[in-house]
Amino acid sequence: MAKKENVWVIPHKDGWAVKRENSDAPTMVEPRKVDAESYARELARKDQVELIVQRADGTIQKRNSYGHDPFPPRDAPH
Repeated sequence: MAKKENVWVIPHKDGWAVKRENSDAPTMVEPRKVDAESYARELARKDQVELIVQRADGTIQKRNSYGHDPFPPRDAPH
């Protein structure tokens, strides 16, 4: 089975693009970031991969893992 690719929300000349990692073409383009992020989140949940959202300047704003997380958060002892 092929490894599923992470999902990115990136700036695009027409708004915000949802793009799979290592893909040349976007899956979709939305004028509003919130709409692109919502669609990308559903893709990431369905495929159990990571969602990476960029800011307008291209830096990473947030990451959410919906599958196997190679670096899970560590709970502090109570």
